[in-house]
This record gives sequence, structure tokens and C-alpha cells, in this order.
Amino acid sequence: MTATTVLTARALLLDMDGTLVNSDAAVERIWRRWAERNGLDGDEVLKVAHGRQGYATMALLLPDRPVDRNHADNARMLAEETADTDGVVAIPGASEFLASLHGLPHALVTSADIALSAARMTAAGLALPDLRITAESVGASKPDPEGFLKGAAELGVDAADCIVFEDSAAGIQAGRAAGMRVVGVGERAGFHGPDALVSDLTQVRVEGAEDGTIRLYVTG
Repeated sequence: MTATTVLTARALLLDMDGTLVNSDAAVERIWRRWAERNGLDGDEVLKVAHGRQGYATMALLLPDRPVDRNHADNARMLAEETADTDGVVAIPGASEFLASLHGLPHALVTSADIALSAARMTAAGLALPDLRITAESVGASKPDPEGFLKGAAELGVDAADCIVFEDSAAGIQAGRAAGMRVVGVGERAGFHGPDALVSDLTQVRVEGAEDGTIRLYVTG
């Protein structure tokens, strides 16, 4: 038996990978190659790679490695990821979900950079939101809340009035640290205690209210 949860917000902040776009195949290819080059177990690397900027994942896995080397590796991997869109597809319901947000306050908040976010959204056939908080926009990677807080500030909305859509541990932690409620998308999100959970975006319906609020009908 399914139940519908109604949530109210003034803005929505949307992660990309795993939330709007299924890029798991590409992410796995890139990170397994990196793991092999660095003598690490690919399965263990993938347990922490989702949701963070690459350099932050590297620092977590190789804490004694020089920071400049992590940033250099990160730049190379971003270029590889941007060129590798094989198997990148939209999460079910993502196109309709984004269309329903037209005219409502929302932003993309992603650990990808400008080029990678454009490449993956285009490969998935999805329109990019007008406001995008990317890797270039912040000084700290998720699970730091900086990206979500910046998105709220640029939309002119209090953090407590925002709802985050996320799939990863790092992203859900960032949303919570920002003082925001979180809708988890996909099986991965369910392990990290979001406020509501959906298998994909076909289970979310959005309505704009006359008082300027956004009503979310979440069925799970």
C-alpha cells in the first residue's frame, strides 16, 4: 500500500547525478580506472565516490596524498567524464518533473563542473535550470552545505524553506547540515534517512500555490 506525503517549500534544490540523471555507468568506469591506477579496490572506492567532488573523494581515500595531486587528478577525471556520456540517461520522470518547475524557484546544485553538468544533462535530454550551483561556485564539496546554502541565497529563500532532492550520503548530509528537508531519490538514498523517499521522480508531483509556496505530493 502506498501513501502520499505532502511537503511545502519556497524553493527546491536539485542534485544532478543519481537524482535527475543516471550516470552510474560512467561514474563507475572512471572511478574504477582511477582505483586501479592507485592500487585501491574499485568497490570500496565507489562506496564513497558518489555525491562528492573528485578531489574530496581522493582526500578521503588517500589522506596522506598531496592536495595538488588530488586537484590535478580531479581535473583530468572531469575531462574524462565530460567526454564519456555512454549510458547516461534521465531518471524516470525527470523531464516531466523539471517541466513542472517552470516559473517556480529552483536550482541545480551539483558537484559536477559547468562542462560536465551540461554534458550529462544534454545526454539525458534534460533542460538545465536557469540557476546552477556547480563545482566552480563553491570552495567546499558536499557533504559541506555551502552549495545548498548558496543556492538558497541566490534564490532569496531561507534555508529552512528549501527542500533538497538528493541520492547520495554526501548530498543528504549536506542538505541536512544546511537546515533543509531532503527528499531521497533511489535505493542509495534510503540508507541515509531522508525526510521522504521515492524510487524515482514519477512519484513526485509539484504544484505552485497562490501564496508563492510550492506543494510537493510525494508517493512512496
